[in-house]
Amino acid sequence: MGLIQLEGMEFFSYHGHYREEQIIGNYFIVDLSLTGDCEKAAQTDNLDDALNYQTAYKIVKKEMQTKSNLLEHIAGRILDSLFQNFSHITHASVKVSKINPAMGGKIEKVSVTLSK
Repeated sequence: MGLIQLEGMEFFSYHGHYREEQIIGNYFIVDLSLTGDCEKAAQTDNLDDALNYQTAYKIVKKEMQTKSNLLEHIAGRILDSLFQNFSHITHASVKVSKINPAMGGKIEKVSVTLSK
């Protein structure tokens, strides 16, 4: 088994419960951890035998472009898409953070982490 992590992926998106958030937009950070069989790729040094990191990034980017009210919904869509595209994933965890959320006070970020 192996652990692959894509950390600190930054996106500007239009997610949020409030109408203003979906108009003004905000910065989001996504961290992804994928567990799966990496043994063949370790032996062959062939991308066809590995989980393609660029494809994983593109999946996250696509889901971040679809407006959502909740961070939970974004994280759930990312997980579903990853499992649909990579058959050799055994476990995945995604953390979606909204930077400087509009919550009436100074807050660096709010995050939701889901695993499957």
